[in-house]
Amino acid sequence: MKVVEEQRIRVMEGSWSPVSVIREIVESGVQEDPFYVMDLGEVVARYQQWKELLPRVEPFYAVKCNDDKLLLTTLAALGTGFDCASKAEIELVTSLGVPPERIIFANPAKMASHIRYASAVGVDVMTFDSEIELMKIKQYMPHAQLLIRIRCDAASAQCPLGIKFGCDPVTEAPRLLKLASVLGLDVAGVSFHVGSGAAEAAVFGRGVQLARSLFSAARDLGLRPRLLDLGGGYPGIAAQHHFMLEIAEVVNAALESHFPERSVRVVAEPGRYFAAAAYTLAAMVHSKREIPAKEGEDADTHTMYFINDGVYGSFNCVLYDHQIVSAEPLHDRADSVLPCSVWGPSCDALDCVMESALLPPLDAGDWLVFRDMGAYTIPIASPFNGFPVPRVRAVVDAGLWTGGLREAWPPLDEECRAAPDLTPDLTSDLTPTHRAVFVECALK
Repeated sequence: MKVVEEQRIRVMEGSWSPVSVIREIVESGVQEDPFYVMDLGEVVARYQQWKELLPRVEPFYAVKCNDDKLLLTTLAALGTGFDCASKAEIELVTSLGVPPERIIFANPAKMASHIRYASAVGVDVMTFDSEIELMKIKQYMPHAQLLIRIRCDAASAQCPLGIKFGCDPVTEAPRLLKLASVLGLDVAGVSFHVGSGAAEAAVFGRGVQLARSLFSAARDLGLRPRLLDLGGGYPGIAAQHHFMLEIAEVVNAALESHFPERSVRVVAEPGRYFAAAAYTLAAMVHSKREIPAKEGEDADTHTMYFINDGVYGSFNCVLYDHQIVSAEPLHDRADSVLPCSVWGPSCDALDCVMESALLPPLDAGDWLVFRDMGAYTIPIASPFNGFPVPRVRAVVDAGLWTGGLREAWPPLDEECRAAPDLTPDLTSDLTPTHRAVFVECALK
């Protein structure tokens, strides 16, 4: 797990955007490796939106989506909980001062050593979906508060999860509840996950309805279910805001219908919702290759652009998360777009970022910008072939920072100090103009 021990937060004043920050960094002439600009304000805005859209649902951020320490610290300062899947993720989150009560060990198939660790640090809430998991928990952590994970798949999802996790709510769940009762375990509630990047809103309503029936079945067995976990699957990019509104409408109606009692605590495990739009990636074109059309074909010359990040780095999401990325030139161009493809830097022919794209003519040294790159990118990136993993450069609006975020961020109170700008002076005609103050933060 890559955790940067020292981060630099750039506090922005005036008019700015992540792309204008990228442009400034590139024009300074000191940056040639790929890098991210992470906007803390986007994370805060997503949190505020969540509280407005889903007032009954407490967000427990899915750490696996992006374990960048600055992102986790921001969410911790806002008061979110955390969905952890391993001992290492629990260690990371608790190292930020998050109490164990704000963590769910949401992995239905856990290693015994990880269960023992969770018990030792007080992370009591965890999921299960099989007999063997109940037996392990009975042996290593009999006081755990358990959530039975049921299968409830969306009709379409970017990454379906039901094939691996979740017991059948009709044929398996009642038997597992009975076994838990016989073992004297505490089944605290029900969880489901519709699939990461789900494309159906109605599935959340089906999940809540299934959970209601299992709450009743558990109570008939003498168990005390009191927690409902709606899992993940919430969209993370601005273009899907309308879909998030649709999900919120379905969830709120289902909760009011099936769980009107406020004694039931409701949580969810959003990942890409908080992470995706907060990160913008910049990558440089370092080489190009012209492929002429074959004789007799009525087609334009195809250009292959080679950039300094690829599928073994940030764009692993293309292979493993089934993402379709979009590139735009850092600097506006009046040229007509032409057919091309975008390739990563490694020696592997699999390292194709965009097989088919339309971009204006580019040269070596030009930069491309990729928006919405915060989900399932950074934690999976590797330095394969010796190419570095992109660095994260965090920015935050001065009004947000001084207006409360800094005070809500205890780890920074004694570890932040003003730091000089390490980049060369910039020309005054930068558009839009802004002034930046650097704050160097040692997050340990």
